[in-house]
Amino acid sequence: MTGKGKTLFFFCALLALSFFLHVTAQTPAEERVSISHQLWGEMLEKYVDVQGDVDYKSFSQNIDSLDEYLEYLASFEPRENWARAEALAFYINLYNAATVRLILQHYPVASIRDIKQPWIKKWIRVGEKELSLNQIEHKILRKMNEPRIHFAINCASASCPKLLNAAFEAQNIEKQLEEVARDFINDPARNEITPDDVAVSALFKWYKNDFTKEGSLLDYINKYADQPILQGTRISYLKYDWSLNEQ
Repeated sequence: MTGKGKTLFFFCALLALSFFLHVTAQTPAEERVSISHQLWGEMLEKYVDVQGDVDYKSFSQNIDSLDEYLEYLASFEPRENWARAEALAFYINLYNAATVRLILQHYPVASIRDIKQPWIKKWIRVGEKELSLNQIEHKILRKMNEPRIHFAINCASASCPKLLNAAFEAQNIEKQLEEVARDFINDPARNEITPDDVAVSALFKWYKNDFTKEGSLLDYINKYADQPILQGTRISYLKYDWSLNEQ
């Protein structure tokens, strides 16, 4: 290579390096944060059974621990570049813990819908903001393009997906989301599925767009259904039971 060729080569290499550094500076890497959900997990294990039903009466004797956990989560300032798994675990657990706290605040209550504006009121502190349950679900979790969150968050009602009696954890989030999706879809108390007759939870009607971004609703359900549904089968929707998910 001639002297002139070497000069041109090094100039091009320097230009490429400069461009790479510029792009890297504009695209921050995912931020790994260390958040412990152990306290929430201990409460779930103690007060929630395998059916997802809650012993609210006993839980009401341990509100201080629940408040401690919510205050701990409030101490974080979530950022857009948080690792996706960490953000999913954070907001799913926050939603579920806040819902339980809301029920305990008004306990005894027959249904979450007996509480005034349960999903609209802003009271859940996260960093410098106060959020509502609706904001956590619709403005944060649903924006993450993860339809399985609908099987993970719990609205304290009988027809809701079960409240998992373990905390969601970033390192296990994929496995946990797969498990709750499969459990919900194959739960005969929440969906009635046979090869040629399907009546499913109203969740699939309310959030149909979330489940059909890569295919039909039938395609999505068949990903998890133990008994595959025949193509062309008509889907109907079950009435939603808003009674409290109490043991």
